[in-house]
Order: sequence, then structure tokens, then C-alpha cells
Amino acid sequence: MVAAAASSACFPVPSPGASPKPGKLGNWSSSLSPSLKPKSIPNGGFQVKANASAHPKANGSAVTLKSGSLNTQEDTLSSSPPPRAFFNQLPDWSMLLTAITTVFVAPEKRWTMFDRKSKRPNMLMDSFGLERVVQDGLVFRQSFSIRSYEICADRTASIETVMNHVQETSLNQCKSIGLLDDGFGRSPEMCKRDLIWVVTRMKIMVNRYPTWGDTIEVSTWLSQSGKIGMGRDWLISDCNTGEILVRATSVYAMMNQKTRRFSKLPHEVRQEFAPHFLDSPPAIEDNDGKLQKFDVKTGDSIRKGLTPGWYDLDVNQHVSNVKYIGWILESMPTEVLETQELCSLTLEYRRECGRDSVLESVTSMDPSKVGDRFQYRHLLRLEDGADIMKGRTEWRPKNAGTNGAISTGKT
Repeated sequence: MVAAAASSACFPVPSPGASPKPGKLGNWSSSLSPSLKPKSIPNGGFQVKANASAHPKANGSAVTLKSGSLNTQEDTLSSSPPPRAFFNQLPDWSMLLTAITTVFVAPEKRWTMFDRKSKRPNMLMDSFGLERVVQDGLVFRQSFSIRSYEICADRTASIETVMNHVQETSLNQCKSIGLLDDGFGRSPEMCKRDLIWVVTRMKIMVNRYPTWGDTIEVSTWLSQSGKIGMGRDWLISDCNTGEILVRATSVYAMMNQKTRRFSKLPHEVRQEFAPHFLDSPPAIEDNDGKLQKFDVKTGDSIRKGLTPGWYDLDVNQHVSNVKYIGWILESMPTEVLETQELCSLTLEYRRECGRDSVLESVTSMDPSKVGDRFQYRHLLRLEDGADIMKGRTEWRPKNAGTNGAISTGKT
């Protein structure tokens, strides 16, 4: 009864004697009323189909054509049957109900989906590109996530991946302090004099290689190295545990980009970099001295026919030092690569090679042995005999670094 009263208040039912009034809800004539035909549907409900037709007009009055005679609206209304009950005269509310449901339910589903994704414990967080500067702006830090295409057969990041992140962080620091005018780390004064930086020596020590999905933080800083060079150091740590994974130190020298010869460090260039030097001990104490050259004929394995391609060149038009590391590992015995992992690497760059150069990589086992670790000597040279790079590597049994088998020095 309450529902009937409420319905009658909203949709009044005309009395039998009342005159119909066009234009008001509930008082449509039979010719104007929509034809409501309930149709059963599989889910047990009914679907109402409304059919309506518009009347033609003559001189402004609605008319109905019947048996060739022209009847006015007044004649049609006078002969119309009694009006239908109010619940048969209601419009089709299903479309409005569907629209309301879509507006409120769809966003709720999307929010539920996003909320569920955010709670997945194995979801890889993309930390690439997060940068910050510490210690009065002298130390630059950047985070990286190890991708699936950056790991090797051991499911750990390769040494080339580590070195690429090292190089990326170095260039981003130069960019952040305004010393990336053109090329790789070229200051404005260097551009005026056609000078570029080249690596002359590098040493890397690996405590543990990061794995797929790990987030690492690379810290780097500049330092003075003698009168003609510059030093750069790196620390790579695990963002979750703070564990130091890799340490590296290097020495850079000036080279004329046109003559491809080493050059002295101009005073103007030094003044550009000096405010950014950090007075701190290097990440690794490199007291090994110069690497000794060995006779190629005594090499244990040789890989010939190595040639740089177009994509091995950087913007300074010389082969990246990361490519050199890959070349010296080309001549490592397969059984060593399968059972050992690289834990220490010392490199001396002698000269650069061009795009048309043909190189050979020579590896010789060092008879000296430290515990369960083996040492190897490397030589990368042109086929005509000119040395490109000398190196020394140290290898340990795989997974030995997970328990800190290698000394990492000072923090």
C-alpha cells in the first residue's frame, strides 16, 4: 500500500470520467501511447520493447489517417479507450539503470585491479633514472634495475652490463654539473680545443654480481690524478641491503680529437673540473704498477679476426672501452667460463683502434695462484703487432662471492 501510494503521488491515475489532457504523463491517448510489449529473456526477467509513431499534422493539428478519412486529434481522443494502468505507461528505465551502473561499477573495477597489482610481491619496480647528489654535490648517485636482457647464462649481470652502468653514471654526472657541452664529458673549453677524455687505466673488483630484478645504486665522483689527468671512482651497492657489490677506479687523460694524440691538460680545462674534485681516497688502492707484456707465442689461447662494427663506436668516434673488455674475454677457455667467474680486472689502454682495424685477443695463464683463484694475462693487439690494451684478470669458483670471498677494502 505504501508503494502504491508513493507511486500514485508521482504518477496520478486519472478517474474514469476525467477528460484526457494531452502532454501530461499518464494521460496519453491510445494513438500517442507507446506500445509496451514484455518479452521474456533467458535470465528470468522481462525486456520491454516500446513502439511509438508520430502523427502527421495538417494546419498545425495532429491528424490520423484511417480508411481514407481525415480525423482531427479531438475526434481521435473522444473515441480512445480508457487509459492504461500507470505501471504500463512507465518509460523504459533499463538504459538509465545501465548507465548508472557503468559510471559507478567500472571505476571500482579498475581501482580494484590497480590495488591488486600494487600488492603483488614479485612485481619489478622500475628504478631506472633515479638520481641524487650528495656530499656537497661532489658525489653523484643513480639507481638501475637489472633487466632480463642484461644477464648472462649464469642468471647474473655480465661484466659488460656493470661497466655500461658505470659509464652511464659518469656521463650523467657531467651533464648534471654542466660539463657535457658536446660529446662524452666534454666541457666548453675542451670543445674549443678539440679535446676529449680517454681512459688509460682501470681496475674493477667484484664482490657479487647482481641478478635479474635487483636494484643497484651506482655512486661516482671525480678526483685529481697527477698533473695531466683526472681520476674517477665508482661504488655499486644493493639498494635493498646496502651491500657493496662492485668497486672501480680509473685514470683519464686528454686526447686531441683530430690528431688522435695525447695532450697536456690545459689550465682552463682544469679550472672547469677542479671545483668538482672530491678529496677522498680512491675506491680501490691500485698499487700494482704497470702490467708486464708477455710473449704472444706463449699464449694459451688466441682469438683472431676481431673487428669493430659501426655500433661499437661512441659519439667521440672511437671504440668504447666496454667493447675492449668483451674482446679480451673472447680468448678465455670455455671451461674457465663455465666453472669460474671474473672477480678482478685490471686494464691498461695503450691506443685506440679504428673501425677498419682487425684485432686478435691473446690469453695466457699466470702460474701464480692465490687460494682457489686463478690469474690470467691478456693482450689485445692489431694484426700488425701494435698493442691496443693489456690486462690481468682474476677468477674464482662461481658463487664464491655471495659470502664475501673477495676482500672489498675500505668502505
